[in-house]
Amino acid sequence: MKYLMTLLINNTLPLPAVYKDHPLQGSWKGYRDAHVEPDWILIYKLTDKLLRFERTGTHAALFG
Repeated sequence: MKYLMTLLINNTLPLPAVYKDHPLQGSWKGYRDAHVEPDWILIYKLTDKLLRFERTGTHAALFG
């Protein structure tokens, strides 16, 4: 996860395909989801001036 977070902090976009980075919908609209492992994700929000790491966990824990 540290490497993924470093890529985001350094604005290394787009992320490598292995992270399956994609925008979220519904109540998470405006956020993105990157896969640290197949069932472990990092939810984050990126704007012009701010990178916010919101949550991390399994799909079940985060999306229920």
